[in-house]
Amino acid sequence: MAGVSLCALLVTFCVVSGSVGDRPRVRAAPVAARVAAHGDDCFSGALSDGGARVTHPADRADLDRGQVVAMLADLRRTLLDRFGTSDERDLDTALRRARSVVVPVRFHVVHSGSLGRVSEASARRQISTLNAAYGGRTGGVDTRLRFRLVSYDSFDQPAWFDNPHRYEAPMKRRLRKGGRGTLNIFTAAVGTDVLGYSTFPQQFRKNPRMDGVVIDYRSVPRGQYKSFNRGYTAVHEIGHWLGLLHTFEGGCVPPGDGVADTPYEAAPAEGCPHFRDTCPGRGADPVHNFMDYAHDACMREFTAGQGRRIRASWAAYRSR
Repeated sequence: MAGVSLCALLVTFCVVSGSVGDRPRVRAAPVAARVAAHGDDCFSGALSDGGARVTHPADRADLDRGQVVAMLADLRRTLLDRFGTSDERDLDTALRRARSVVVPVRFHVVHSGSLGRVSEASARRQISTLNAAYGGRTGGVDTRLRFRLVSYDSFDQPAWFDNPHRYEAPMKRRLRKGGRGTLNIFTAAVGTDVLGYSTFPQQFRKNPRMDGVVIDYRSVPRGQYKSFNRGYTAVHEIGHWLGLLHTFEGGCVPPGDGVADTPYEAAPAEGCPHFRDTCPGRGADPVHNFMDYAHDACMREFTAGQGRRIRASWAAYRSR
Protein backbone atom coordinates (compact mmCIF):
# COMPACT_ATOMS: atom_id res chain seq x y z
CA MET A 1 0.00 0.00 0.00
CA ALA A 2 1.32 3.42 -0.88
CA GLY A 3 1.99 5.87 1.88
CA VAL A 4 4.22 6.08 4.91
CA SER A 5 2.88 4.57 8.11
CA LEU A 6 2.86 6.85 11.10
CA CYS A 7 1.75 6.30 14.68
CA ALA A 8 0.90 9.74 15.91
CA LEU A 9 -1.89 12.30 16.30
CA LEU A 10 -3.64 13.46 19.45
CA VAL A 11 -4.31 10.06 20.97
CA THR A 12 -1.55 8.24 19.09
CA PHE A 13 -3.83 6.78 16.44
CA CYS A 14 -2.33 4.57 13.77
CA VAL A 15 -2.64 6.52 10.53
CA VAL A 16 -1.44 6.42 6.95
CA SER A 17 -1.40 9.64 4.96
CA GLY A 18 -3.65 11.34 7.48
CA SER A 19 -6.46 8.87 8.15
CA VAL A 20 -7.33 5.73 9.96
CA GLY A 21 -9.36 3.14 8.18
CA ASP A 22 -9.81 -0.41 7.55
CA ARG A 23 -12.25 -2.92 6.30
CA PRO A 24 -10.47 -5.91 4.70
CA ARG A 25 -12.47 -8.11 2.35
CA VAL A 26 -10.65 -11.32 3.13
CA ARG A 27 -9.40 -13.54 5.93
CA ALA A 28 -7.80 -11.71 8.85
CA ALA A 29 -4.96 -13.20 10.86
CA PRO A 30 -5.70 -13.92 14.55
CA VAL A 31 -4.85 -11.15 16.98
CA ALA A 32 -2.04 -13.13 18.59
CA ALA A 33 -0.48 -13.85 15.21
CA ARG A 34 -0.68 -10.19 14.21
CA VAL A 35 1.01 -9.06 17.41
CA ALA A 36 3.70 -11.70 17.11
CA ALA A 37 4.43 -10.82 13.50
CA HIS A 38 4.10 -7.05 13.63
CA GLY A 39 3.99 -5.90 17.23
CA ASP A 40 0.91 -4.12 18.58
CA ASP A 41 1.28 -1.03 16.45
CA CYS A 42 1.00 -0.25 12.73
CA PHE A 43 1.55 -3.00 10.22
CA SER A 44 0.86 -3.81 6.60
CA GLY A 45 0.62 -6.78 4.32
CA ALA A 46 -1.19 -7.95 1.23
CA LEU A 47 -3.78 -10.44 0.16
CA SER A 48 -4.94 -11.48 -3.26
CA ASP A 49 -8.65 -11.21 -3.96
CA GLY A 50 -8.79 -14.98 -3.87
CA GLY A 51 -7.11 -15.15 -0.47
CA ALA A 52 -4.04 -17.10 -1.62
CA ARG A 53 -1.75 -15.26 0.77
CA VAL A 54 -2.33 -15.15 4.49
CA THR A 55 -0.82 -11.89 5.67
CA HIS A 56 -3.31 -9.34 6.95
CA PRO A 57 -3.87 -6.25 4.81
CA ALA A 58 -2.95 -2.88 6.27
CA ASP A 59 -5.78 -1.91 8.62
CA ARG A 60 -5.50 1.69 9.61
CA ALA A 61 -8.18 1.46 12.31
CA ASP A 62 -6.40 -1.29 14.23
CA LEU A 63 -5.35 0.36 17.50
CA ASP A 64 -3.23 -0.99 20.30
CA ARG A 65 -4.44 -0.95 23.89
CA GLY A 66 -2.69 2.31 24.75
CA GLN A 67 -4.28 4.06 21.81
CA VAL A 68 -7.73 2.79 22.75
CA VAL A 69 -7.32 3.81 26.40
CA ALA A 70 -6.18 7.29 25.33
CA MET A 71 -9.07 7.65 22.89
CA LEU A 72 -11.68 6.67 25.47
CA ALA A 73 -10.07 8.94 28.08
CA ASP A 74 -10.19 11.86 25.65
CA LEU A 75 -13.91 11.25 25.10
CA ARG A 76 -14.63 11.15 28.85
CA ARG A 77 -12.59 14.29 29.46
CA THR A 78 -14.27 16.18 26.63
CA LEU A 79 -17.76 15.19 27.81
CA LEU A 80 -16.95 16.19 31.37
CA ASP A 81 -15.60 19.57 30.27
CA ARG A 82 -18.57 20.32 28.02
CA PHE A 83 -21.50 18.79 29.90
CA GLY A 84 -20.34 18.22 33.47
CA THR A 85 -20.67 14.43 33.17
CA SER A 86 -18.89 11.64 31.35
CA ASP A 87 -21.65 9.11 32.04
CA GLU A 88 -23.08 8.33 28.61
CA ARG A 89 -26.44 7.15 29.99
CA ASP A 90 -26.93 10.35 32.00
CA LEU A 91 -25.81 12.44 29.05
CA ASP A 92 -28.17 10.60 26.73
CA THR A 93 -31.09 11.35 29.03
CA ALA A 94 -30.11 15.01 29.39
CA LEU A 95 -29.59 15.57 25.66
CA ARG A 96 -32.35 13.34 24.35
CA ARG A 97 -34.13 15.01 21.46
CA ALA A 98 -37.58 14.30 20.14
CA ARG A 99 -36.08 14.23 16.67
CA SER A 100 -33.06 12.35 15.42
CA VAL A 101 -29.75 14.01 14.60
CA VAL A 102 -29.66 14.57 10.84
CA VAL A 103 -26.18 14.30 9.31
CA PRO A 104 -25.67 16.22 6.06
CA VAL A 105 -23.73 14.14 3.52
CA ARG A 106 -21.60 15.41 0.66
CA PHE A 107 -20.92 12.57 -1.77
CA HIS A 108 -17.79 12.88 -3.93
CA VAL A 109 -17.22 10.43 -6.78
CA VAL A 110 -13.60 10.27 -7.97
CA HIS A 111 -13.36 8.38 -11.25
CA SER A 112 -11.19 7.70 -14.30
CA GLY A 113 -13.31 8.40 -17.34
CA SER A 114 -16.27 6.05 -17.16
CA LEU A 115 -14.48 3.72 -14.72
CA GLY A 116 -15.70 4.19 -11.16
CA ARG A 117 -18.29 6.80 -12.06
CA VAL A 118 -20.84 6.01 -9.32
CA SER A 119 -24.18 7.47 -10.32
CA GLU A 120 -26.24 9.83 -8.21
CA ALA A 121 -28.88 7.10 -8.03
CA SER A 122 -26.26 4.77 -6.48
CA ALA A 123 -25.28 7.50 -4.03
CA ARG A 124 -28.92 7.83 -2.98
CA ARG A 125 -29.14 4.05 -2.52
CA GLN A 126 -26.11 4.27 -0.26
CA ILE A 127 -27.80 6.96 1.83
CA SER A 128 -30.91 4.79 2.10
CA THR A 129 -28.71 1.91 3.28
CA LEU A 130 -27.15 4.12 5.95
CA ASN A 131 -30.57 5.19 7.19
CA ALA A 132 -31.79 1.59 7.34
CA ALA A 133 -28.69 0.40 9.25
CA TYR A 134 -28.45 3.31 11.68
CA GLY A 135 -32.23 3.44 12.05
CA GLY A 136 -32.47 -0.14 13.26
CA ARG A 137 -34.40 -1.41 10.25
CA THR A 138 -31.90 -4.21 9.50
CA GLY A 139 -32.19 -5.83 12.93
CA GLY A 140 -30.33 -3.69 15.47
CA VAL A 141 -31.25 -0.67 17.57
CA ASP A 142 -32.17 2.77 16.28
CA THR A 143 -29.10 4.94 16.92
CA ARG A 144 -31.25 8.06 16.30
CA LEU A 145 -28.97 9.26 13.51
CA ARG A 146 -30.25 9.94 10.03
CA PHE A 147 -28.35 10.89 6.89
CA ARG A 148 -29.41 13.38 4.23
CA LEU A 149 -27.69 13.81 0.88
CA VAL A 150 -27.06 17.52 0.38
CA SER A 151 -24.67 17.38 -2.56
CA TYR A 152 -23.30 14.99 -5.16
CA ASP A 153 -20.36 15.67 -7.43
CA SER A 154 -17.99 13.73 -9.65
CA PHE A 155 -14.37 14.47 -10.42
CA ASP A 156 -12.43 12.87 -13.27
CA GLN A 157 -8.93 12.45 -11.89
CA PRO A 158 -7.33 9.11 -12.84
CA ALA A 159 -4.36 9.36 -10.47
CA TRP A 160 -6.57 10.03 -7.45
CA PHE A 161 -8.98 7.31 -8.51
CA ASP A 162 -6.26 4.68 -8.93
CA ASN A 163 -4.45 5.53 -5.69
CA PRO A 164 -6.66 7.37 -3.18
CA HIS A 165 -4.27 6.37 -0.36
CA ARG A 166 -1.38 8.27 -1.92
CA TYR A 167 -3.46 11.26 -3.04
CA GLU A 168 -5.78 11.43 -0.05
CA ALA A 169 -4.58 14.86 1.09
CA PRO A 170 -4.95 16.73 -2.24
CA MET A 171 -8.20 14.90 -2.96
CA LYS A 172 -9.75 15.99 0.32
CA ARG A 173 -8.35 19.52 0.12
CA ARG A 174 -9.93 19.94 -3.30
CA LEU A 175 -13.30 18.28 -2.67
CA ARG A 176 -14.14 18.29 1.03
CA LYS A 177 -16.84 20.75 2.14
CA GLY A 178 -18.57 21.65 5.40
CA GLY A 179 -17.71 21.64 9.08
CA ARG A 180 -17.23 19.04 11.78
CA GLY A 181 -20.81 17.77 11.52
CA THR A 182 -20.78 17.28 7.74
CA LEU A 183 -20.03 13.79 6.49
CA ASN A 184 -17.90 13.76 3.34
CA ILE A 185 -17.90 10.41 1.53
CA PHE A 186 -15.38 9.79 -1.26
CA THR A 187 -15.52 6.84 -3.66
CA ALA A 188 -12.48 5.62 -5.60
CA ALA A 189 -10.54 2.41 -6.31
CA VAL A 190 -9.47 1.88 -2.70
CA GLY A 191 -8.45 -1.72 -3.39
CA THR A 192 -9.36 -5.38 -3.30
CA ASP A 193 -7.78 -5.97 0.13
CA VAL A 194 -8.95 -2.92 2.08
CA LEU A 195 -12.37 -1.61 1.13
CA GLY A 196 -12.38 1.71 2.95
CA TYR A 197 -10.92 3.95 5.62
CA SER A 198 -12.09 6.77 7.86
CA THR A 199 -11.02 9.39 10.34
CA PHE A 200 -12.11 9.35 13.98
CA PRO A 201 -14.01 12.38 15.35
CA GLN A 202 -11.17 13.21 17.77
CA GLN A 203 -8.95 14.00 14.80
CA PHE A 204 -11.06 16.84 13.43
CA ARG A 205 -9.72 19.53 15.74
CA LYS A 206 -6.13 18.76 14.73
CA ASN A 207 -6.66 18.21 11.01
CA PRO A 208 -10.14 19.23 9.85
CA ARG A 209 -9.27 19.16 6.15
CA MET A 210 -8.58 15.41 6.30
CA ASP A 211 -11.93 14.54 7.89
CA GLY A 212 -14.12 12.05 6.05
CA VAL A 213 -14.70 8.51 4.80
CA VAL A 214 -13.24 6.89 1.68
CA ILE A 215 -14.81 3.70 0.29
CA ASP A 216 -14.21 1.55 -2.74
CA TYR A 217 -16.68 2.37 -5.50
CA ARG A 218 -17.42 -1.35 -5.95
CA SER A 219 -18.72 -1.67 -2.38
CA VAL A 220 -21.80 0.55 -2.79
CA PRO A 221 -25.23 -1.13 -2.99
CA ARG A 222 -25.41 -3.28 -6.14
CA GLY A 223 -21.67 -2.84 -6.61
CA GLN A 224 -19.24 -5.27 -8.22
CA TYR A 225 -17.70 -6.79 -5.08
CA LYS A 226 -19.30 -10.14 -4.35
CA SER A 227 -19.99 -10.49 -0.60
CA PHE A 228 -19.35 -6.77 -0.07
CA ASN A 229 -21.92 -5.02 -2.26
CA ARG A 230 -24.77 -4.15 0.08
CA GLY A 231 -23.30 -0.79 1.08
CA TYR A 232 -22.17 -1.94 4.51
CA THR A 233 -18.55 -0.90 3.99
CA ALA A 234 -19.78 2.69 4.26
CA VAL A 235 -21.89 1.76 7.30
CA HIS A 236 -18.79 0.31 8.99
CA GLU A 237 -16.43 3.16 8.11
CA ILE A 238 -18.97 5.81 9.13
CA GLY A 239 -19.15 3.98 12.46
CA HIS A 240 -15.49 4.95 12.94
CA TRP A 241 -16.27 8.52 11.81
CA LEU A 242 -18.91 8.58 14.56
CA GLY A 243 -16.52 7.25 17.23
CA LEU A 244 -17.00 3.47 17.22
CA LEU A 245 -14.15 0.98 17.40
CA HIS A 246 -14.02 -2.58 16.10
CA THR A 247 -15.93 -5.11 18.18
CA PHE A 248 -12.77 -7.24 18.27
CA GLU A 249 -10.60 -4.33 19.48
CA GLY A 250 -7.92 -5.70 21.82
CA GLY A 251 -9.20 -9.27 21.60
CA CYS A 252 -10.27 -10.58 25.01
CA VAL A 253 -8.41 -7.86 26.93
CA PRO A 254 -10.20 -4.86 28.50
CA PRO A 255 -11.26 -2.27 27.57
CA GLY A 256 -12.06 -3.88 24.21
CA ASP A 257 -14.08 -1.39 22.21
CA GLY A 258 -15.19 0.39 25.38
CA VAL A 259 -18.87 -0.50 24.84
CA ALA A 260 -20.42 -2.66 27.56
CA ASP A 261 -22.94 -4.58 25.45
CA THR A 262 -20.57 -5.75 22.70
CA PRO A 263 -18.94 -8.93 24.12
CA TYR A 264 -15.20 -9.39 23.80
CA GLU A 265 -14.07 -11.10 20.62
CA ALA A 266 -10.61 -12.66 20.13
CA ALA A 267 -10.33 -11.95 16.40
CA PRO A 268 -12.37 -10.52 13.51
CA ALA A 269 -15.24 -12.55 12.10
CA GLU A 270 -14.54 -14.15 8.73
CA GLY A 271 -17.09 -14.91 6.05
CA CYS A 272 -20.55 -15.48 7.51
CA PRO A 273 -20.36 -17.31 10.85
CA HIS A 274 -23.62 -18.12 12.62
CA PHE A 275 -22.07 -18.39 16.08
CA ARG A 276 -18.69 -17.99 17.78
CA ASP A 277 -17.60 -17.58 21.39
CA THR A 278 -13.87 -16.90 21.46
CA CYS A 279 -13.41 -15.11 24.79
CA PRO A 280 -14.13 -15.99 28.43
CA GLY A 281 -16.98 -14.18 30.11
CA ARG A 282 -20.58 -13.52 29.25
CA GLY A 283 -21.82 -13.29 25.69
CA ALA A 284 -21.05 -14.82 22.31
CA ASP A 285 -19.01 -12.95 19.71
CA PRO A 286 -20.92 -10.07 18.05
CA VAL A 287 -20.36 -11.54 14.59
CA HIS A 288 -23.39 -9.77 13.09
CA ASN A 289 -22.34 -6.33 14.29
CA PHE A 290 -21.58 -3.67 11.69
CA MET A 291 -18.25 -2.99 13.41
CA ASP A 292 -16.97 -6.53 12.81
CA TYR A 293 -15.54 -7.88 9.52
CA ALA A 294 -18.16 -10.40 8.34
CA HIS A 295 -19.54 -10.43 4.82
CA ASP A 296 -22.28 -7.89 4.14
CA ALA A 297 -24.94 -10.62 4.18
CA CYS A 298 -24.04 -11.35 7.82
CA MET A 299 -23.96 -7.77 9.10
CA ARG A 300 -27.16 -6.32 10.49
CA GLU A 301 -26.93 -4.49 13.80
CA PHE A 302 -25.66 -1.88 16.18
CA THR A 303 -26.23 -2.31 19.92
CA ALA A 304 -27.86 0.10 22.37
CA GLY A 305 -24.44 0.83 23.86
CA GLN A 306 -23.02 1.64 20.45
CA GLY A 307 -25.94 3.98 19.88
CA ARG A 308 -25.13 5.80 23.12
CA ARG A 309 -21.44 5.96 22.15
CA ILE A 310 -22.32 7.44 18.77
CA ARG A 311 -24.53 10.10 20.37
CA ALA A 312 -21.91 10.88 23.05
CA SER A 313 -19.17 11.23 20.44
CA TRP A 314 -21.43 13.43 18.33
CA ALA A 315 -22.12 15.68 21.33
CA ALA A 316 -18.43 15.83 22.23
CA TYR A 317 -16.85 16.36 18.82
CA ARG A 318 -19.31 17.01 15.99
CA SER A 319 -22.22 19.04 17.37
CA ARG A 320 -20.42 22.37 17.68
